[in-house]
Amino acid sequence: MELRIFTEPQQGATYDDLLAVALEAEKLGFGAFFRSDHYVGMGTEGLPGPTDAWTTLAGLARDTSTIRLGTLMTSATFRHPGVLAIQVAGVDQMSGGRIELGLGAGWFEAEHTAYGIPFPDTRERFDRYEEQLAIVTGLWRTPLGETFTHQGAHYTLTDSPALPKPVQQPGPPVLIGGRGKKRTPALAARYADEFNLPFVDLTETREQFGRVRQACEAIERDPATMTWSNALVLCVGEDEAEISRRAAAIGREPAELRENGLAGTPEEVVEKALAFAEAGAQRLYLQVLDLSDLDHLRLVAERVAPAL
Repeated sequence: MELRIFTEPQQGATYDDLLAVALEAEKLGFGAFFRSDHYVGMGTEGLPGPTDAWTTLAGLARDTSTIRLGTLMTSATFRHPGVLAIQVAGVDQMSGGRIELGLGAGWFEAEHTAYGIPFPDTRERFDRYEEQLAIVTGLWRTPLGETFTHQGAHYTLTDSPALPKPVQQPGPPVLIGGRGKKRTPALAARYADEFNLPFVDLTETREQFGRVRQACEAIERDPATMTWSNALVLCVGEDEAEISRRAAAIGREPAELRENGLAGTPEEVVEKALAFAEAGAQRLYLQVLDLSDLDHLRLVAERVAPAL
């Protein structure tokens, strides 16, 4: 099982904070550094303020060397799909082919209201999202010298040169996630290289992975071509005092984190991670909320990763 680091900068982080975590994750051998794509903090003022996901990843593309970089999840409401395809392809070039695009429909109305971003109803957001997936992947996969055209209900592209091309071909891996029972599995089966489930238990993991497998089989796609992953909040400590200290730093309780996250001693965390592996997960995104605690990452690298 691969372990990746997942951060939530809208809760309060500068670029330098993110860079320090990314460099430490790279040094320690984690599989990737991911960040959320949000513009308003949740339950916090989020000082000094948000950073843009793709601006940040462009910087990290140049300031790191080997670690993979991506989003969980970029909101389809934030950017026109043609612009997003250009941005991600450009950052993929800047990184030498280390970028992954997690793309979702968008859900957090408050950030849209705060920054003047339209927030359609759920059906329209998913309709736009489906078109975005078709456009972004279609632009990347259009052969050099050919053009791309899309005539949709929400987006129209006519004779696009479909440039620039990303380093990775046919394009950076696309991640789709979520708990929806119908459209989400269908879209994942059609467009995703990886399916991710955020903050759910083992039972829901098995059920939703099963729905996505069925959606793959319905279009004659081998489910083995999909990578399966979970995202879980991280809180590991050598003893109860350290676990409690790390839980308090993120405003949570150890018992709640043990139930809903990946928390406890290294031995407890390994046991739970292996249970997710048995449920089908091949990757875990470790949601690190205290970005100043680099010892947290070191403990996982030394005591958890080798057992997985």
